Amino acid sequence: MSIASLPSFRRPVFGTILGRAEEPRGVMQVLAGPRQVGKTTVIRQVLEHAGLPNHYATADEVAGYDREWIRAQWMAARAAAGADGAILVLDEVQKIPGWSDMVKFLWDEDTFSGSTLKVFILGSAPLLVGRGLTESLAGRFEVICVPHWGFAEMRDAFGFDLDHFLYFGGYPARASSIGDEERWSDYIRNALVETTISRDVLLLTPVTKPALLRTLFALACAYSGQVLSYNKMLGQLQDAGNGTTLAHYVELLRGAGMVSGLQKYSGSQVRRKASSPKLLVHNTALMSAMRGLSFVATKDDSDVWGRTVETAVGAHLLNSGYQPGYWRERNREVDFVVETPTGVTALEVTSARRKDSLPGLAEFASRYPESRTLLVGGQGIPLEEFLLSDPARWLA
Repeated sequence: MSIASLPSFRRPVFGTILGRAEEPRGVMQVLAGPRQVGKTTVIRQVLEHAGLPNHYATADEVAGYDREWIRAQWMAARAAAGADGAILVLDEVQKIPGWSDMVKFLWDEDTFSGSTLKVFILGSAPLLVGRGLTESLAGRFEVICVPHWGFAEMRDAFGFDLDHFLYFGGYPARASSIGDEERWSDYIRNALVETTISRDVLLLTPVTKPALLRTLFALACAYSGQVLSYNKMLGQLQDAGNGTTLAHYVELLRGAGMVSGLQKYSGSQVRRKASSPKLLVHNTALMSAMRGLSFVATKDDSDVWGRTVETAVGAHLLNSGYQPGYWRERNREVDFVVETPTGVTALEVTSARRKDSLPGLAEFASRYPESRTLLVGGQGIPLEEFLLSDPARWLA
Protein backbone atom coordinates (compact mmCIF):
# COMPACT_ATOMS: atom_id res chain seq x y z
CA MET A 1 0.00 0.00 0.00
CA SER A 2 1.37 3.42 -0.96
CA ILE A 3 1.49 5.92 1.90
CA ALA A 4 1.23 8.74 -0.65
CA SER A 5 -2.23 7.48 -1.67
CA LEU A 6 -3.63 7.62 1.84
CA PRO A 7 -5.79 10.52 3.10
CA SER A 8 -3.66 11.64 6.05
CA PHE A 9 -1.73 14.90 5.76
CA ARG A 10 0.48 13.56 8.55
CA ARG A 11 2.02 10.99 6.22
CA PRO A 12 5.40 10.55 7.95
CA VAL A 13 3.68 9.99 11.32
CA PHE A 14 0.93 7.93 9.65
CA GLY A 15 3.49 5.70 7.96
CA THR A 16 5.38 5.11 11.21
CA ILE A 17 2.24 4.21 13.17
CA LEU A 18 0.82 2.01 10.41
CA GLY A 19 4.13 0.19 10.21
CA ARG A 20 4.02 -0.54 13.94
CA ALA A 21 0.40 -1.72 13.67
CA GLU A 22 1.34 -4.17 10.92
CA GLU A 23 4.32 -5.60 12.82
CA PRO A 24 4.00 -8.61 15.15
CA ARG A 25 3.28 -7.71 18.78
CA GLY A 26 6.35 -6.18 20.34
CA VAL A 27 6.09 -3.35 22.85
CA MET A 28 3.35 -0.84 23.53
CA GLN A 29 3.31 2.16 21.20
CA VAL A 30 2.90 5.59 22.81
CA LEU A 31 1.76 8.50 20.62
CA ALA A 32 2.94 11.56 22.52
CA GLY A 33 2.42 15.17 21.52
CA PRO A 34 0.63 18.43 22.30
CA ARG A 35 -3.11 18.98 21.97
CA GLN A 36 -4.75 19.52 18.60
CA VAL A 37 -1.99 18.10 16.42
CA GLY A 38 -4.01 15.14 15.14
CA LYS A 39 -3.06 12.19 17.36
CA THR A 40 -6.62 10.88 17.54
CA THR A 41 -7.32 11.55 13.87
CA VAL A 42 -4.19 9.80 12.64
CA ILE A 43 -4.73 6.74 14.86
CA ARG A 44 -8.29 6.43 13.57
CA GLN A 45 -6.95 6.53 10.02
CA VAL A 46 -4.45 3.83 10.91
CA LEU A 47 -7.23 1.65 12.36
CA GLU A 48 -9.15 1.99 9.09
CA HIS A 49 -6.20 0.73 7.07
CA ALA A 50 -4.53 -1.77 9.40
CA GLY A 51 -6.91 -4.60 8.54
CA LEU A 52 -7.25 -5.86 12.13
CA PRO A 53 -10.13 -5.84 14.60
CA ASN A 54 -9.76 -2.89 16.93
CA HIS A 55 -11.18 -1.20 19.99
CA TYR A 56 -10.78 2.54 20.61
CA ALA A 57 -11.59 4.15 23.98
CA THR A 58 -10.88 7.60 25.40
CA ALA A 59 -10.62 8.65 29.02
CA ASP A 60 -10.90 12.33 28.11
CA GLU A 61 -14.42 12.58 29.51
CA VAL A 62 -14.36 9.92 32.22
CA ALA A 63 -13.24 11.94 35.25
CA GLY A 64 -13.67 9.91 38.39
CA TYR A 65 -13.38 6.51 36.72
CA ASP A 66 -11.04 4.02 38.34
CA ARG A 67 -8.64 1.49 36.89
CA GLU A 68 -11.42 -1.00 36.23
CA TRP A 69 -12.35 1.17 33.25
CA ILE A 70 -9.01 0.20 31.70
CA ARG A 71 -9.64 -3.48 32.41
CA ALA A 72 -13.04 -3.23 30.72
CA GLN A 73 -11.55 -1.74 27.56
CA TRP A 74 -8.80 -4.34 27.53
CA MET A 75 -11.34 -7.16 27.84
CA ALA A 76 -13.33 -5.70 24.95
CA ALA A 77 -10.24 -5.68 22.75
CA ARG A 78 -9.39 -9.25 23.70
CA ALA A 79 -12.93 -10.31 22.80
CA ALA A 80 -12.65 -8.61 19.40
CA ALA A 81 -9.33 -10.29 18.54
CA GLY A 82 -9.19 -12.64 15.60
CA ALA A 83 -6.53 -15.15 14.61
CA ASP A 84 -4.06 -12.33 13.92
CA GLY A 85 -4.90 -10.43 17.09
CA ALA A 86 -6.40 -6.96 17.49
CA ILE A 87 -5.44 -3.36 18.22
CA LEU A 88 -6.41 -1.57 21.43
CA VAL A 89 -6.18 2.22 21.57
CA LEU A 90 -6.38 3.98 24.95
CA ASP A 91 -6.63 7.75 24.46
CA GLU A 92 -5.82 10.16 27.35
CA VAL A 93 -5.46 7.17 29.67
CA GLN A 94 -3.18 9.14 32.02
CA LYS A 95 -6.33 10.76 33.44
CA ILE A 96 -7.22 7.50 35.18
CA PRO A 97 -5.56 7.35 38.63
CA GLY A 98 -3.05 4.52 38.83
CA TRP A 99 -3.39 3.78 35.12
CA SER A 100 0.19 2.61 34.58
CA ASP A 101 0.04 -0.18 37.18
CA MET A 102 -3.13 -1.58 35.63
CA VAL A 103 -1.71 -1.34 32.10
CA LYS A 104 1.47 -3.11 33.27
CA PHE A 105 -0.55 -5.90 34.88
CA LEU A 106 -2.71 -6.49 31.80
CA TRP A 107 0.23 -6.21 29.38
CA ASP A 108 2.29 -8.72 31.35
CA GLU A 109 -0.74 -11.02 31.55
CA ASP A 110 -1.00 -10.92 27.75
CA THR A 111 2.73 -11.52 27.38
CA PHE A 112 2.55 -14.60 29.62
CA SER A 113 -0.46 -16.00 27.75
CA GLY A 114 1.02 -15.37 24.29
CA SER A 115 -1.65 -12.85 23.31
CA THR A 116 -1.20 -10.97 20.02
CA LEU A 117 -3.08 -7.88 21.24
CA LYS A 118 -1.29 -4.69 20.15
CA VAL A 119 -1.67 -1.64 22.38
CA PHE A 120 -1.45 2.04 21.44
CA ILE A 121 -1.54 4.73 24.14
CA LEU A 122 -2.21 8.38 23.27
CA GLY A 123 -1.46 11.38 25.42
CA SER A 124 0.71 14.40 26.08
CA ALA A 125 4.42 13.66 26.44
CA PRO A 126 5.25 14.92 29.94
CA LEU A 127 2.16 13.48 31.58
CA LEU A 128 2.70 10.04 30.10
CA VAL A 129 6.47 9.77 30.26
CA GLY A 130 6.73 11.49 33.63
CA ARG A 131 3.81 9.65 35.21
CA GLY A 132 4.06 5.94 34.68
CA LEU A 133 5.94 5.01 31.56
CA THR A 134 9.48 5.38 32.87
CA GLU A 135 8.55 3.75 36.17
CA SER A 136 5.86 1.07 36.00
CA LEU A 137 6.20 0.40 32.27
CA ALA A 138 9.96 0.58 31.81
CA GLY A 139 11.07 -1.61 28.90
CA ARG A 140 7.53 -2.16 27.67
CA PHE A 141 6.95 0.86 25.41
CA GLU A 142 8.20 2.83 22.45
CA VAL A 143 7.39 6.53 21.99
CA ILE A 144 6.24 7.92 18.63
CA CYS A 145 6.38 11.72 18.76
CA VAL A 146 3.52 13.57 17.04
CA PRO A 147 4.72 17.17 16.63
CA HIS A 148 2.98 20.38 15.59
CA TRP A 149 2.03 20.68 11.94
CA GLY A 150 4.75 22.12 9.73
CA PHE A 151 4.60 24.46 6.76
CA ALA A 152 4.38 21.67 4.17
CA GLU A 153 1.36 20.11 5.89
CA MET A 154 -0.47 23.43 6.34
CA ARG A 155 0.26 24.36 2.73
CA ASP A 156 -0.91 21.03 1.32
CA ALA A 157 -3.97 20.70 3.56
CA PHE A 158 -5.17 24.32 3.77
CA GLY A 159 -3.36 26.28 1.09
CA PHE A 160 -1.26 28.37 3.50
CA ASP A 161 1.44 30.51 1.90
CA LEU A 162 4.62 31.30 3.82
CA ASP A 163 3.44 34.53 5.45
CA HIS A 164 0.17 33.03 6.64
CA PHE A 165 2.00 30.03 8.08
CA LEU A 166 4.44 32.31 9.91
CA TYR A 167 1.57 34.18 11.58
CA PHE A 168 -1.15 31.54 11.99
CA GLY A 169 1.18 28.63 12.65
CA GLY A 170 0.30 24.96 12.52
CA TYR A 171 -2.98 24.18 14.27
CA PRO A 172 -5.29 22.44 11.77
CA ALA A 173 -8.51 22.61 13.79
CA ARG A 174 -9.12 26.30 13.07
CA ALA A 175 -7.10 26.76 9.89
CA SER A 176 -10.27 27.36 7.90
CA SER A 177 -11.28 30.28 10.18
CA ILE A 178 -8.20 32.49 9.76
CA GLY A 179 -10.31 34.97 7.77
CA ASP A 180 -11.92 35.87 11.09
CA GLU A 181 -8.85 36.68 13.16
CA GLU A 182 -10.78 37.45 16.34
CA ARG A 183 -12.51 34.07 16.25
CA TRP A 184 -9.23 32.32 15.47
CA SER A 185 -7.38 34.07 18.32
CA ASP A 186 -10.18 33.29 20.76
CA TYR A 187 -9.94 29.61 19.88
CA ILE A 188 -6.16 29.51 20.35
CA ARG A 189 -6.27 31.35 23.69
CA ASN A 190 -9.31 29.71 25.28
CA ALA A 191 -9.96 26.34 23.67
CA LEU A 192 -6.34 25.39 23.21
CA VAL A 193 -3.99 27.26 25.56
CA GLU A 194 -6.30 27.37 28.58
CA THR A 195 -7.40 23.76 28.06
CA THR A 196 -3.79 22.58 27.88
CA ILE A 197 -2.80 24.47 31.02
CA SER A 198 -5.89 23.75 33.12
CA ARG A 199 -6.65 20.15 32.07
CA ASP A 200 -3.25 18.75 31.10
CA VAL A 201 -0.81 20.54 33.38
CA LEU A 202 -2.56 21.86 36.49
CA LEU A 203 -4.84 18.88 37.11
CA LEU A 204 -2.13 16.27 36.73
CA THR A 205 1.04 18.03 37.91
CA PRO A 206 1.71 19.74 41.27
CA VAL A 207 1.84 23.50 40.60
CA THR A 208 1.93 25.75 43.65
CA LYS A 209 1.39 28.99 41.71
CA PRO A 210 -0.97 28.41 38.77
CA ALA A 211 -1.38 32.15 38.14
CA LEU A 212 2.40 32.44 37.80
CA LEU A 213 2.45 29.55 35.32
CA ARG A 214 -0.16 31.25 33.14
CA THR A 215 1.61 34.60 33.32
CA LEU A 216 4.92 32.94 32.48
CA PHE A 217 3.38 31.42 29.37
CA ALA A 218 2.10 34.83 28.26
CA LEU A 219 5.56 36.30 28.90
CA ALA A 220 7.19 33.56 26.81
CA CYS A 221 4.85 34.34 23.92
CA ALA A 222 5.68 38.05 24.15
CA TYR A 223 9.44 37.40 24.30
CA SER A 224 9.73 34.35 22.06
CA GLY A 225 13.12 34.36 20.37
CA GLN A 226 14.74 36.43 23.11
CA VAL A 227 17.09 35.60 25.98
CA LEU A 228 15.75 36.43 29.45
CA SER A 229 17.37 35.67 32.79
CA TYR A 230 15.12 34.18 35.44
CA ASN A 231 15.67 37.28 37.58
CA LYS A 232 14.49 39.48 34.73
CA MET A 233 11.48 37.21 34.26
CA LEU A 234 10.60 37.57 37.93
CA GLY A 235 10.79 41.33 37.56
CA GLN A 236 8.48 41.22 34.55
CA LEU A 237 6.10 38.86 36.35
CA GLN A 238 6.12 40.92 39.57
CA ASP A 239 6.14 37.74 41.63
CA ALA A 240 8.07 36.88 44.76
CA GLY A 241 8.97 33.45 43.44
CA ASN A 242 12.41 32.14 42.57
CA GLY A 243 14.34 31.06 39.51
CA THR A 244 14.05 27.37 40.38
CA THR A 245 10.24 27.59 40.32
CA LEU A 246 10.30 29.38 36.96
CA ALA A 247 12.71 26.84 35.49
CA HIS A 248 10.36 24.06 36.61
CA TYR A 249 7.36 25.80 35.04
CA VAL A 250 9.24 26.34 31.78
CA GLU A 251 9.98 22.61 31.77
CA LEU A 252 6.29 21.81 32.28
CA LEU A 253 5.38 24.06 29.35
CA ARG A 254 8.08 22.43 27.25
CA GLY A 255 6.69 19.01 28.00
CA ALA A 256 3.22 20.16 26.99
CA GLY A 257 4.60 21.19 23.58
CA MET A 258 4.12 24.92 24.16
CA VAL A 259 7.34 26.69 25.22
CA SER A 260 11.00 25.79 25.56
CA GLY A 261 13.85 27.54 27.33
CA LEU A 262 16.85 26.99 25.05
CA GLN A 263 20.23 26.69 26.75
CA LYS A 264 23.31 28.64 25.78
CA TYR A 265 25.80 26.62 23.76
CA SER A 266 29.13 26.09 25.51
CA GLY A 267 31.75 23.42 25.74
CA SER A 268 30.89 23.15 29.44
CA GLN A 269 27.68 21.40 30.48
CA VAL A 270 27.78 23.26 33.80
CA ARG A 271 27.82 26.63 32.05
CA ARG A 272 24.93 25.57 29.79
CA LYS A 273 22.70 24.68 32.72
CA ALA A 274 23.56 27.91 34.53
CA SER A 275 22.80 30.12 31.52
CA SER A 276 19.79 32.33 30.98
CA PRO A 277 17.24 30.62 28.72
CA LYS A 278 16.16 31.75 25.30
CA LEU A 279 12.36 31.48 25.32
CA LEU A 280 10.81 29.89 22.25
CA VAL A 281 7.22 28.86 21.56
CA HIS A 282 6.73 25.62 19.63
CA ASN A 283 4.06 27.06 17.34
CA THR A 284 3.94 30.67 16.09
CA ALA A 285 0.14 30.62 16.43
CA LEU A 286 0.66 30.91 20.19
CA MET A 287 2.64 34.14 20.04
CA SER A 288 0.33 35.65 17.40
CA ALA A 289 -2.85 34.90 19.36
CA MET A 290 -1.43 35.99 22.72
CA ARG A 291 0.15 39.17 21.33
CA GLY A 292 -3.14 40.39 19.87
CA LEU A 293 -1.69 42.16 16.82
CA SER A 294 -3.43 41.53 13.52
CA PHE A 295 -1.74 39.74 10.63
CA VAL A 296 -1.24 43.03 8.76
CA ALA A 297 0.04 44.90 11.82
CA THR A 298 2.47 42.09 12.61
CA LYS A 299 3.90 42.12 9.09
CA ASP A 300 4.25 45.91 9.19
CA ASP A 301 6.28 45.81 12.43
CA SER A 302 9.75 44.70 11.34
CA ASP A 303 10.89 43.81 14.88
CA VAL A 304 7.82 41.70 15.65
CA TRP A 305 7.89 40.05 12.23
CA GLY A 306 11.59 39.29 12.63
CA ARG A 307 10.95 37.54 15.97
CA THR A 308 8.11 35.62 14.35
CA VAL A 309 10.40 34.43 11.56
CA GLU A 310 13.11 33.44 14.04
CA THR A 311 10.57 31.59 16.18
CA ALA A 312 9.27 29.68 13.14
CA VAL A 313 12.78 28.45 12.35
CA GLY A 314 13.43 27.45 15.96
CA ALA A 315 10.05 25.72 16.20
CA HIS A 316 10.81 23.82 12.98
CA LEU A 317 14.01 22.52 14.56
CA LEU A 318 12.21 21.55 17.80
CA ASN A 319 9.32 19.86 16.01
CA SER A 320 11.78 17.93 13.85
CA GLY A 321 13.28 16.34 16.94
CA TYR A 322 16.31 18.57 17.50
CA GLN A 323 17.22 20.34 20.74
CA PRO A 324 18.75 23.63 19.58
CA GLY A 325 20.60 26.03 21.81
CA TYR A 326 21.81 29.56 21.22
CA TRP A 327 25.17 31.32 21.59
CA ARG A 328 26.00 34.76 22.91
CA GLU A 329 29.14 36.48 24.10
CA ARG A 330 28.92 40.18 24.91
CA ASN A 331 27.36 41.82 21.84
CA ARG A 332 27.86 38.81 19.55
CA GLU A 333 24.99 36.35 19.19
CA VAL A 334 23.93 33.36 17.09
CA ASP A 335 20.22 32.56 16.92
CA PHE A 336 20.48 28.74 17.08
CA VAL A 337 23.19 26.16 17.58
CA VAL A 338 22.42 22.51 16.84
CA GLU A 339 24.63 19.60 17.86
CA THR A 340 24.34 16.30 16.02
CA PRO A 341 26.55 13.20 16.20
CA THR A 342 28.41 14.48 13.14
CA GLY A 343 29.08 18.05 14.20
CA VAL A 344 27.86 21.48 15.30
CA THR A 345 25.89 23.92 13.14
CA ALA A 346 25.29 27.59 13.95
CA LEU A 347 22.24 29.20 12.29
CA GLU A 348 21.51 32.89 11.92
CA VAL A 349 17.97 33.82 10.85
CA THR A 350 16.98 37.01 9.06
CA SER A 351 13.73 38.33 7.66
CA ALA A 352 15.56 41.02 5.69
CA ARG A 353 16.39 40.64 2.02
CA ARG A 354 20.02 41.46 2.70
CA LYS A 355 22.22 41.11 5.75
CA ASP A 356 25.60 42.64 4.99
CA SER A 357 27.25 41.79 8.30
CA LEU A 358 27.09 38.58 10.35
CA PRO A 359 29.38 39.28 13.32
CA GLY A 360 27.82 36.58 15.48
CA LEU A 361 28.41 33.80 12.97
CA ALA A 362 31.94 35.05 12.28
CA GLU A 363 32.84 35.12 15.97
CA PHE A 364 31.30 31.69 16.57
CA ALA A 365 33.24 30.23 13.64
CA SER A 366 36.49 31.66 14.99
CA ARG A 367 35.87 30.13 18.42
CA TYR A 368 34.62 26.80 17.09
CA PRO A 369 36.50 26.31 13.80
CA GLU A 370 35.14 22.79 13.30
CA SER A 371 31.55 24.06 13.25
CA ARG A 372 29.38 24.80 10.25
CA THR A 373 27.58 28.13 9.82
CA LEU A 374 24.32 28.77 7.97
CA LEU A 375 22.24 31.83 7.14
CA VAL A 376 18.50 31.21 6.85
CA GLY A 377 16.61 33.90 4.95
CA GLY A 378 18.00 36.92 3.15
CA GLN A 379 20.82 35.85 0.85
CA GLY A 380 21.20 32.50 2.58
CA ILE A 381 18.94 29.45 2.43
CA PRO A 382 15.50 30.71 1.38
CA LEU A 383 13.20 30.68 4.41
CA GLU A 384 10.46 28.85 2.53
CA GLU A 385 12.87 26.15 1.39
CA PHE A 386 14.20 25.66 4.93
CA LEU A 387 10.73 25.33 6.46
CA LEU A 388 9.60 22.90 3.77
CA SER A 389 12.55 20.55 4.22
CA ASP A 390 13.90 18.21 6.87
CA PRO A 391 16.54 20.20 8.80
CA ALA A 392 18.85 17.20 8.50
CA ARG A 393 19.45 18.37 4.94
CA TRP A 394 21.29 21.43 6.25
CA LEU A 395 22.85 20.32 9.53
CA ALA A 396 26.34 18.96 9.97
